[in-house]
Amino acid sequence: MRFAYGHRVLVAALSTSALAGFSTPVLAQEAAAGATAEVDPNEIIVSARRRDETLSTTPVAITAINTAMLEAKAAVNIGDLQGAAPGLLITQQNSGAQAANISIRGLTYADIEKSQTPTVGVVVDGITIGTSTGQLQDAFDIAQIEVLRGPQGTLFGANTIGGVVNIQRTKPTMEPGLKAEFTYGKWNTWSAKAIANYGDGSTWGVKLWYFHNQTDGFYDNVIRNVSAGWSKGDSYGGSLLFRPAGSDFDAQLTVENVVQSFDPVVSNIAKTGEVFCGFEPARECNRNTTTDLYTTFGQAADSHYHAPDATLTMNYQLGTVKLSSISGWRHSREEQTQDFDGSSTDLYYVDRRQHYTQWSQELRASGNLFQGFDYVVGGYYFKSTYDLTQWSRVFGFAPTVPPTLFDKAAQHVEGKTESYAVFGDFNWAFADKFRLSFGGRYSHDNKQLYNGFAPNVLIDPANVSRSQFAAVGTGNASFNKFTPKVGIDYRPNSDVMLYASWSRGYRSGGFSPRAATAATASTPFQPETVDAYEIGAKLAAFDRKLEINIAGYISDYKNMQQNLTVPGGPTGNQTITGNVPGGAIIKGIEGDFTLRVAEGLRISGSVAVMDSHFRNFVTCGAYAGAVAANSCGAGLVPFDYSGNNLIYAPKFTSSLNGEYTLPTSFGKIVTSVGWRHISPYDEQLSAESLTAVTNGAGAATLIKVNGNDARVRTVTQDLVDASMTFNFSLQGVDAYFRVFGRNLADTRTTTHAFTVAGLWSFGMGLEPRTFGGTLGIKM
Repeated sequence: MRFAYGHRVLVAALSTSALAGFSTPVLAQEAAAGATAEVDPNEIIVSARRRDETLSTTPVAITAINTAMLEAKAAVNIGDLQGAAPGLLITQQNSGAQAANISIRGLTYADIEKSQTPTVGVVVDGITIGTSTGQLQDAFDIAQIEVLRGPQGTLFGANTIGGVVNIQRTKPTMEPGLKAEFTYGKWNTWSAKAIANYGDGSTWGVKLWYFHNQTDGFYDNVIRNVSAGWSKGDSYGGSLLFRPAGSDFDAQLTVENVVQSFDPVVSNIAKTGEVFCGFEPARECNRNTTTDLYTTFGQAADSHYHAPDATLTMNYQLGTVKLSSISGWRHSREEQTQDFDGSSTDLYYVDRRQHYTQWSQELRASGNLFQGFDYVVGGYYFKSTYDLTQWSRVFGFAPTVPPTLFDKAAQHVEGKTESYAVFGDFNWAFADKFRLSFGGRYSHDNKQLYNGFAPNVLIDPANVSRSQFAAVGTGNASFNKFTPKVGIDYRPNSDVMLYASWSRGYRSGGFSPRAATAATASTPFQPETVDAYEIGAKLAAFDRKLEINIAGYISDYKNMQQNLTVPGGPTGNQTITGNVPGGAIIKGIEGDFTLRVAEGLRISGSVAVMDSHFRNFVTCGAYAGAVAANSCGAGLVPFDYSGNNLIYAPKFTSSLNGEYTLPTSFGKIVTSVGWRHISPYDEQLSAESLTAVTNGAGAATLIKVNGNDARVRTVTQDLVDASMTFNFSLQGVDAYFRVFGRNLADTRTTTHAFTVAGLWSFGMGLEPRTFGGTLGIKM
C-alpha cells in the first residue's frame, strides 16, 4: 500500500516534467585546462572521465551533487545521499569503522573484511579507498560528489563494477578565509567544524581543518539503562597547494588523520527455532525489525579507529599534453569489541584487532591528439597489506572475562594484495555531430592470504605474530583481465544528446578470510564480471531551465561472488565466499531532472525502476534429512537459491526536492524540502524456508530455497528531509543559521540485518526522526 501511494505521489508531482531525477547545478572550481570558451553558469562541470567536461556532454549516467545540497540536509556523511541519485543506496555497517554498504543498480558488497574488495568504488581526490572500511566519508569539506552508475573499470579500476562515488574536496583558495560552524541536535548530538585558508593569492595556499562529531546514540539499552549507539569522531589535517609563477606545474599535498570511537551496537532479531533463543529471556526473542530495533539488551562494547592518510597530486602542462601523478597512502588501526548476539545472555562476544595499509600510484597523460580526438592514457599500481586477530567468547556465560583471556583458539588472518594496470580512454568525433568513445584496461591482481588458529593457548594482544598460530590454510593466486568499453553519442543540437554504450566490469578473485578448514582457506574464489549495455538521452529545454537525463540498462552479471555458510570448522559452520555460476541479470530504467521554475525556485527529482534475478544459483550445503548421493560430497546436497532476491536491489526508488531562495533586507532565506522513496529490499542472501526435492527412496536430491529470510528485508522507506537557512551579514562577516529535520516521517527499519546458519540473527536500525540547528560563519 505504501509503495502504491508513493508511486502515485511521484507521478502527480512530476506530471508536467515526464521524468524525474536529481542533479544540482555546480560551478567548476576551475575551468578545464586550456579552455577559452565561456562556461554557462548553469552548466555542471564533472571529471567523471578524468577530464573536465560538462555534465550534458558526458555520455555516461552520472549525477552531480554539490555542497549546497549536503548543507541543506545537514548531512553528517555520504550515507545521507541514500536515494538521492537514481539506484543509489548507502547504508552504514557498524561491524567496521566508517564502513559502508554501497549499492548502485543492484550491485553491492555487504561485508567489512579487508581481503575482499567493494563493488562500488569510493574515490577521494583521485585516491581509491581499497576496502569498505573508510568509505563512509564525512560530508563537510566537499566541493562536489559525482555518482557514476554502471561499470567504470576503464578509468577507475577493477573493483568498480557497480559504479563510482567520486568525491572532490575543496582546494586551498590561496586567500585568507575561514568557515566555521556548530551544530546541535537530538540525542545530544553535536559537531564543531572549521576550515581555514591562507596564501599569497596566486602562488601558494594552505588549508587547515578540524571536524568533531559526537552523539549519545538513538538506541535504549534496557539492561544497562543507558543510551546506546554513541559515537565520537575527530578529523583534522592540512593541504598545501603550490603553483609557481609563470609555470605550467602545480602540486597539492594533503595530510590528515581520522580518530573515531563508537558503540557497535546490534539489535537482537533472533526467533524461536534458532539456537540462541533457547538461552535468552523470552522478551528478547521474536522481536520485530521496525520499532523493536531501538530497544537493545547487549553488553557494553566499543570500537577505536585511527586512520591517517596522505595524498600528493601533481600536474604539468607539457605543450598540448597534460601529465598527472596521484600518489596515495592510507593506514588504519582498529580495535573493536562487539556483542553479536545482542542479548543479555553471554553467547557470542568478540574482540577484533586489525591493521591495514595501502599504497597507490597513478600516472596519466591526457590531451588532444588532433582536432576532434582526445585521450587519457596511464598506468596504475596498488598494494595493500592487512592482519586481523579475533578472539571469541562463544557460549562463555562469562561476561566479565575478556575474550583475550577466554579464547585459546584465537583466529589470525594476514592478507596481501598487489595490483597493476594500464589503461586508455579515447573520444573521436569521426563525423559531424557523432562521437565514438572507446577504451580499455588491462588489470593484474595477486592475492595472498594466511589463515590460522591458536593451538589451545592464550595469545597476548600486545605481542601477536604468525608463528604463534597453527596454519589452517594459505593461498596465493593471480588474476588477469582486460576490460573494454565502447560507446557512441549523437548531438543533433546543443540541447540534445543521445548515446549508447557497452562496457565490461571486473572484480578480482581472492580468498575467504572466515574459512575454517584447510580446503576452504586455500581455495580461491574466482573473479566476477559484469557486461553492461546502456542507452540514454540528455535533454534540455526552455533555455536550459529544464534538464532531463534518461538511461536504460541491462547488466549481465557472471560468476557472481556471494557469501555462503557451509559446514566445517571449530563451531560447525563457516562463512566462505563462492561464485554463482549462472550469475544474474539486472535490468532498469532511470531518469533525473532539474527544473528552474522561476528566479530562486528550483525543483529536482529522480526515479529508478529495476528488475533483477539470479540464474542457476545452485551451491552445496548441509541438510538434516536423508541425502542422496550427488556431486557435493558426503552429507551435502545442492541448494537452489535461484528464486531469491538479489540483496540491496530495490525495485523502485525515487526522489523529489524543492529549493526556494527568498531575498530579504538582511540577506536571504533558503528553504529546502526533499522526499526519498525506497521500496523494500533484502540485505542478506539467506533462507526463509526450504523445500526438499527427493528421489523414489525419499532421499533429498535438491533443496529449493524459498526466498530470503523476511527479517533481512526492509520496509518501504519514505524519507522526508527539510531545512531553512537564514543568511545574513554581521559586521562584515557572512553568517547563517539553519534549522533542519531528517527522516521527518520517522520511518523505522534496518540498515543491515544478518542471520547466521540457524544460530542467531541481528540487525542495525535506521536513524529515526531527528532535528537540530546549525550556526555558522564564512569570512
